[in-house]
Amino acid sequence: MHSPRRQRSARLKWLCRRGMKELDVLLERFVGRHVPELDAGRWPELELLLQSEDDQLWDWLQHPDARDAAPFRALLVEILDERP
Repeated sequence: MHSPRRQRSARLKWLCRRGMKELDVLLERFVGRHVPELDAGRWPELELLLQSEDDQLWDWLQHPDARDAAPFRALLVEILDERP
């Protein structure tokens, strides 16, 4: 049986699989590089963000300063900082 942490990590990786390849790349890279920090408490914010529709999430990543992106702004900027 897998530990709750490992199950959560696997669930997050699954949630990062989106309908847009661009989102897959950004989100999977972020989760892969930040599992320890996410385990330390960032899980709820990311899980909430990943409940967003692809078009909304993509728009927020293109415009993290948008008013409706405010609750996720810091996380969006961190995700964008992972770009090569």
